[in-house]
Amino acid sequence: MKKTILLSITASSLLMAGAYKVPEQSVNSMALGAAYVAHTDGADTAYFNPANMAFMEDKQFAEAGLTWAHLPSNKFKGVQAYSASELYPASNKSEIENLQLPFLHYVAAPMGAFRWGASLTVPGGLTKRWESGQQKLFAEEFTLKVIEVNPVASYKVSDNFAVGGGLRFIYSEGVVNGDGAETTKPIKREMEGDTVEFGYNLAMSYRPTSDINMAATYRSNIDLKEEGEANLYLANMGNQYSASVTVPLPAALNLAVSKTWQDKYTVELNYEKTYWSAYEELDFNYGSALPNAILRTAFDDPKPKNWKDTDTFRVGLSAKVSPKLTLMAGYAKDESPIDRKYISYELPDSDANIYTFGFRINANENLSYGFAYLHDEKESFTLAAGENEGGITGKFSGGGADLLSAGVAYKF
Repeated sequence: MKKTILLSITASSLLMAGAYKVPEQSVNSMALGAAYVAHTDGADTAYFNPANMAFMEDKQFAEAGLTWAHLPSNKFKGVQAYSASELYPASNKSEIENLQLPFLHYVAAPMGAFRWGASLTVPGGLTKRWESGQQKLFAEEFTLKVIEVNPVASYKVSDNFAVGGGLRFIYSEGVVNGDGAETTKPIKREMEGDTVEFGYNLAMSYRPTSDINMAATYRSNIDLKEEGEANLYLANMGNQYSASVTVPLPAALNLAVSKTWQDKYTVELNYEKTYWSAYEELDFNYGSALPNAILRTAFDDPKPKNWKDTDTFRVGLSAKVSPKLTLMAGYAKDESPIDRKYISYELPDSDANIYTFGFRINANENLSYGFAYLHDEKESFTLAAGENEGGITGKFSGGGADLLSAGVAYKF
């Protein structure tokens, strides 16, 4: 198929990347459940808190690694209503998915009070596929890849205060397919595409004492301005349309504090607010009018979203049990931004409990390696009749994620 700019997936899957966000972009951050903003000490400082680069050793730091993400099936038991008189059994489960997410971080040696660094991450990688049943109409395949390049710099204002920030270069691509052949809706869509957008991030760190770190970081909202073409089908007759849509990749604020005892044991508390309220509706614009009411209802009418800002609370614990071995663990309570009124098969999201642990081993003075594991456990929920605008009635369960990270770090 001719390359197109993906409309629906950008408008929904990038938001899925937020609701299924992957803030853990290194071994340490994964092991600590992303409670890794105030107390950072490796090359990944460039990504999680560039202001802290000002307090690192007068060396260069590098880290590279890979995260394996396993996404279990979402299970649904219930019915799908297209109208008061169109009610169909819809019990089903999505396909199991496995993804690989690389990360790369670098911090340069200081140049007076200044320092620079850079990160290459995949902060949103996700696939959701329902290959049968009523769900196939909405999300036969729903795939997203997001790559972020983040060059940053820091400035040491004083011995205990520093600021930092940088630019965010985001490339995303994806595929969304839906097929109503197994339903009473003879419509189909095939879309794929990509986009490049820009934003910024800011950071500040304050160390009132040698054992306490306080930090704040902010990642800007990025409006994803998509323009391209959409292939839409009705009763196996298809047309291609020029189309456009703008959706937000929301801003996020992190506030964190850490306390260290005996230079061995550290506890960090982190609060993250994600400003999902910027996502009010999904509205496509086409170069020409769609020819009939069925296509207009399915693909053209504005869809209200009215997502809410979310709060995530994290705690991370680390212990240097020997000169060679550091153990880490974390917990987070993650809030979903989606009201049940707007839940969809592409994103049957709910609040989650996140449990993590990991370790890092110093092979020698300069080289270290580590492993970390994260378990994201989604809460089951039930949609009562009439509660959901999309006509979904029943219980969602399963889903969540299991992530395993491995990485190597070097300073020189």
